[in-house]
Amino acid sequence: DKKIKNFLPKISKNFSKDKRNFSQFWEACNSQINILAKNRKHKLFENRLYNVNKISTLSKKIFLSYHANKIYNSLTKNKSKFIRIEDLVYEANKLVPFITPSKKQIKIENKRSLSNKLGIELDQGIFLSSILSDPLNGSHLCEAMLRPSKLALDSLEEFCSTGYINFGKAIVKEKDNFTEVILNNPKYLNAEDEFTLYPLEAAIDLALLSTKSKICILRGAKVNHPKYKQKRIFGSGINLTHLYEGKISFMWYLIREMGAVHKVYRGVNSKSNNLHNLYYPALEKLWIGALETFAIGGGCQFLLTLDHIVADKNAYMTLPARKEGIIPGAANLRLWRFVADRVSRQAIQNGLKINVSDYNGKRICDNIVNYNLIEKTLSKTVKEYHNSGVIGATFNRRALRFSQETLDQFREYLSYYSHDQAYCHLSKDLISNLQKFWNKTKN
Repeated sequence: DKKIKNFLPKISKNFSKDKRNFSQFWEACNSQINILAKNRKHKLFENRLYNVNKISTLSKKIFLSYHANKIYNSLTKNKSKFIRIEDLVYEANKLVPFITPSKKQIKIENKRSLSNKLGIELDQGIFLSSILSDPLNGSHLCEAMLRPSKLALDSLEEFCSTGYINFGKAIVKEKDNFTEVILNNPKYLNAEDEFTLYPLEAAIDLALLSTKSKICILRGAKVNHPKYKQKRIFGSGINLTHLYEGKISFMWYLIREMGAVHKVYRGVNSKSNNLHNLYYPALEKLWIGALETFAIGGGCQFLLTLDHIVADKNAYMTLPARKEGIIPGAANLRLWRFVADRVSRQAIQNGLKINVSDYNGKRICDNIVNYNLIEKTLSKTVKEYHNSGVIGATFNRRALRFSQETLDQFREYLSYYSHDQAYCHLSKDLISNLQKFWNKTKN
């Protein structure tokens, strides 16, 4: 295509002119990708697709290095309104055509298995990385993701009235002196996927918005698997079957990390427009985890955000993301604070299994008991926090977090994460590793 061959990625610093010039080039690249998609069996398909995607992505990095600030301020009206990331990537496409995929393109892409995807989701990661890399824009975007979700707000009145909401894949209910959030995906041993994403975030939102309790408990539901029948499992990480089948989008990683997981760690920002406002801090509570059976991958990531963990003495934790071919959320940012650098590297890079009863397990978990004593220990722990005053504990968690991981540190980490995870999500290594897993489960 002549438009591709003759294009020069020159920045004039005139937004309208650059937008027109680059968008025409990206449109030509997009057309070329669509043509290639119809000829997948051609021997040069993979090489040509790679080359077109590479030059298109590189030109977007050049464009965004100059104009990301203009785009974000235009879309958010100079940061006067909040837009969640899953909406922002499509709003950007409307403002600057082809800088990110359209909803229609992603809808088609989501129907493809992971090995057959065209790689267009990479542009979402590049775009969000550019926004998050700017301290002001990135912090504002983090704050947008800490607002209560629409699903939670739509259910808030019912929850306040009944004290119970079953979202299907997640349940939230009021108890005597705490609110319990349950991840409920027993068919997949409480793995997380597109179907658990918004229900779990909404359940966490409601637990934080509840005026009846100051403490939350996070745990997994009971499962029916013959090996674990009627036992609770904290979480088995990302649903590898769905990932292999292409049913988990790239945006899933970021929505989860900046939504559900981050809200447990930092609270919800429901009133103030500025999370840094000392006089109007985010609404946050103490979170206690019930680690039953195991916490794999994403389950372990949640544990690293909790204030207190009551664990089954036979339970274990693993972070197999690197061996799968992806980055384990913000675990790289947090795990070392519990078990130091070397053990963190062994867990993340080499798949080290951390048994609850071992030395490293005791550095993560607070109470280690028999499985049948979990409920009793949870009740006792909640009472102990209430007896000594929950407000002091809540402010102390805030002070501890400030000394360990400021919002700005999280933002900077996410700017790298959104860039690198996009490449991981679409890598041949991930597909190869999932293929091995798929063959193993079938055999």
